[in-house]
Amino acid sequence: MTAATDPTPDPSPGPAPNAGTADGRPFRLEFAAVSDVGRVRKDNQDSGYAGPWLLTVCDGVGGAARGDIASSTAVQQLRKLDEEPALGLVDDDLIGLVSHALHMAHDEIGHLVDHDPTLNGTSTTSTVGLFDGSKLTVGHVGDSRAYLLRNGAIHQVTHDHTFVQTLLDEGRITEEEAKTHPHRNLILKALDGTRELEPDLFIVDLAAGDRLMFCSDGVCGYVDDPRIADILATGTPEYAAVELVRVSLDSGSTDNVTCVVADVVPSDTVPSAGLEAQMVGAAAELKRRTTKTGQMTALFRGHRMGDTGELDPIDEEIPDGAIAADPEEMRYALQAPAKYLKLRWAFGLLTLLGVVWVAAATAYVWSQNQWYIGEQDGNVTIFRGVPTTMIGLDLSEPYQTSDLKVDDLAETYQNQLEDGIHSKDLAGAQEKVQSLADQSAADAGSGS
Repeated sequence: MTAATDPTPDPSPGPAPNAGTADGRPFRLEFAAVSDVGRVRKDNQDSGYAGPWLLTVCDGVGGAARGDIASSTAVQQLRKLDEEPALGLVDDDLIGLVSHALHMAHDEIGHLVDHDPTLNGTSTTSTVGLFDGSKLTVGHVGDSRAYLLRNGAIHQVTHDHTFVQTLLDEGRITEEEAKTHPHRNLILKALDGTRELEPDLFIVDLAAGDRLMFCSDGVCGYVDDPRIADILATGTPEYAAVELVRVSLDSGSTDNVTCVVADVVPSDTVPSAGLEAQMVGAAAELKRRTTKTGQMTALFRGHRMGDTGELDPIDEEIPDGAIAADPEEMRYALQAPAKYLKLRWAFGLLTLLGVVWVAAATAYVWSQNQWYIGEQDGNVTIFRGVPTTMIGLDLSEPYQTSDLKVDDLAETYQNQLEDGIHSKDLAGAQEKVQSLADQSAADAGSGS
């Protein structure tokens, strides 16, 4: 196995190693880790870890398949790397350690799925850095990221394994188009215990004064690189990590947000008081306080995007084209003779009921030759009829319920199911459900 070329530019070689240190390691790390469930999600599926020899962020994928279990399982395996590496290890040795740890995490997730089929489809991204006192060995799968801030300039160390990134690499879309692409969350690689694992593995040489940042896409998906650089250039690692999470949420992040920050400092400097390994997110099994309604509260409170729950209700606006009757005109309108008034009302009512009955009967007969795919009790279901009601008459009923969970589908398909996906016949509906199941399996293995 050979080391890949360091993908980050080296603006300056940095100061010479401290050859006089007791163990010959020139640098050590000052670190901090923060994770927040965010303002939209009810569960935190991110996991993070920061220690003297290891930094990692894992972002769980799977929805109902419990991405939090995948990310926490991965971090529990990867944290075993947080031991002082033996002196004299060459690059291939260090890459071998990281590769082995990632494969162990990958296999452990596979074992969990084998024992509990309800976890089928769970997976996690993973970005991990093993520090040996002078350089960082990076292993990367998915779209979590590692950054390096050196001399005020920020460099993205990792390369996203996403569908949109491939489009960017091929020059088919621009950076601006990538931010709003409908498939921007489609991941091509992840730890899932099923497919062959091919992580990116490479070495990054470090210099005193470098600052490292690992994050889930809840950060980098909502805060641009210049803003990240501004924040990383200030304060302690803990301050920078907290500020990055806060800014991500204030920027509208709808995801869980996890950030690990570490400074590369000379090994002969005095460590900060209370510096200990930190595990955050799903892996830490944080016991959050609950509100009176039993819902989890986030570390960073604030209004959710689009939430208008604080506004007083208002009357419905008058539709365009509506005309208010003139009371004086109504007062002087011609009136029907009193003796015929009741009879005319009765005849009119019977006529109206007859028309309604014929229309309803015709609509019902027509509807029974219609098919659509919708949702019932969280499952993708084939309905006979049309997704609506007419004059209180339900024009559809469940015909066939599948085992496919709506939460397992991509957001695009979930939105389509809300309106109903129409089909010309039952066979076509069944084929569409199978297509959704196939797409869900593909997305669960390769996308978030």
